[in-house]
Amino acid sequence: MIVNERHCRHEHLVGIAKQMMTAARTAPKGKGVDLIEAAVITGEEIKHLSDKMIAMVEEHGMKFFLRDADSILKAECLVLLGTRKKEQGLNCGHCGCPTCASRAPETPCALNAIDLGIAIGSACATAADLRVDTRVMFSAGLAAQRLDWLDGCTMVMAIPVSASSKNPFFDRQPKEENK
Repeated sequence: MIVNERHCRHEHLVGIAKQMMTAARTAPKGKGVDLIEAAVITGEEIKHLSDKMIAMVEEHGMKFFLRDADSILKAECLVLLGTRKKEQGLNCGHCGCPTCASRAPETPCALNAIDLGIAIGSACATAADLRVDTRVMFSAGLAAQRLDWLDGCTMVMAIPVSASSKNPFFDRQPKEENK
């Protein structure tokens, strides 16, 4: 039997994305509380996410969303990682407030954000170990958050995954809105 890499690449990359989710799940969590959610999107969902990113530019004016919306279309899949919001009750002040009780409800607990960052690092390390291309994207994560694809998550980041001759998520040119 001959298996050509081009014919099994998509399936292989989705498998790696699943391993990335496992790495995020097993990453250390503050106080041992796991608030991380993870999912993989492929195919039409990537196009839907790209369209949402383009639509969001009008709302906030961040033009790099246009470039990133085009960039994710080159991915075989995207890993979405997010965290639900839960006060950890340490009164550590790491969020900028002296106590948890003095923290405004819209201010996230810093431990939630730190846990998400560690999960992202573990997922990306797994991808690097397996020699696939990734880039952490706030823009695609925010669009996925707005689409509520990770139910209840208040912070979401996206990691597009690719295997090509050159990482398509770096050395990107700004993309202008079509007038």
